[in-house]
Amino acid sequence: MKKYDAVIAGYLCIDLIPAFKKGVTVNDVYDVLRPGRLVEIDGMESTLGGVVANAGMAMKKFSKRVFLNGLLGTDFIGKIARESLEKHGLSEGIRTVKDKGTAFGLVIAPPAVDRIFLESPGCSELFDLCHIDYDAVSDSRIFHFGYPPLLQKFYRQKGKQLVSLFKKVSEMGTVTSLDFSLPDTESESGKVNWVDILQAVLPYTDIFAPSLEEALKMVFPYEYTMLEAAGSDIVDHTPPDLIKELGERLIAYGAHIVLIKAAHKGLFLWTGNVAAINSKQTVRLAEEEWNNRQLWCEAYPVIQEKIINASGAGDTSAAAFLTAILNEEPPDIAMKYAAIAGKNNLYCNNIFEDMPDWKMMTKELQETLVEIRDIKELLVNAENNDKI
Repeated sequence: MKKYDAVIAGYLCIDLIPAFKKGVTVNDVYDVLRPGRLVEIDGMESTLGGVVANAGMAMKKFSKRVFLNGLLGTDFIGKIARESLEKHGLSEGIRTVKDKGTAFGLVIAPPAVDRIFLESPGCSELFDLCHIDYDAVSDSRIFHFGYPPLLQKFYRQKGKQLVSLFKKVSEMGTVTSLDFSLPDTESESGKVNWVDILQAVLPYTDIFAPSLEEALKMVFPYEYTMLEAAGSDIVDHTPPDLIKELGERLIAYGAHIVLIKAAHKGLFLWTGNVAAINSKQTVRLAEEEWNNRQLWCEAYPVIQEKIINASGAGDTSAAAFLTAILNEEPPDIAMKYAAIAGKNNLYCNNIFEDMPDWKMMTKELQETLVEIRDIKELLVNAENNDKI
């Protein structure tokens, strides 16, 4: 019996979110950022952010025993973050450093349009192997880590520390899980050869859960740039055959389970042979259900008027997917839980306080009929299918 269901490590920050007035109508986020325009807002929300807080709070809300592993500064933002973590009983593994301030993000998220993040990595740039609590990791069932593009120590030297970390954790017998953030093209992380890093780390990665944009930018940077230059919504306009090739390539790089989060398009799943995951004996997946699958789960319908913000939706979705795996659910049910959690996150100011718990999500799942379809069939008939 492990002490923790999951250790969540890596990037931790405070998200500052301007509260747009109800009824504000914009075509896209650039309407808000247009030079010379003044947009009146209803104050500023501040919430814990980053994979550590988002996934950690969600998994605790889903009744899992979690240990959070990240860094905060000694500045006032760090003090606010620590007080919030202590309030929820999640500060045990959080260290404080004096060298840099706490990471923070300014999340520009007008109603009904995608977000823009202005991110200051702060002291998370100092996070490295010496800050990992290996005692907690060895006493956990799953180790979930993110976001390497914002953690300098883990992408420099061709991801040497990232590969070392995942190799060590995997050898401990803990299931490994990796999430990403979108590399900034103009930053140091945007100039890294991420394919080389993925090829090195994914053989030690049991579960890989990037967004569609993140995965495309790392694996198919040319195609990503073309989609971005066209001014189109990348999620809406990525060709189905490119999505298929993307998932298959990530499995070929060595990951056993790949979950790609595609916002309003839903979730895409590819799996290889999960026997290696079962051999660690911390989770038990039915191999006849999980092996060699390619699935698509539609996003749950969203009530636009109820949306508060989309910050953290991907992390919450991944947290639900991991929780379902810990609960030994089949892949289609795990994807449904992830889709429900991502949708519910949109209606939350605070994940821990506002997110429905696992029992409520289970009831919602049982009352709805979101189809799970085989992605192979969808891609074969993509020209005649307007849902993907």
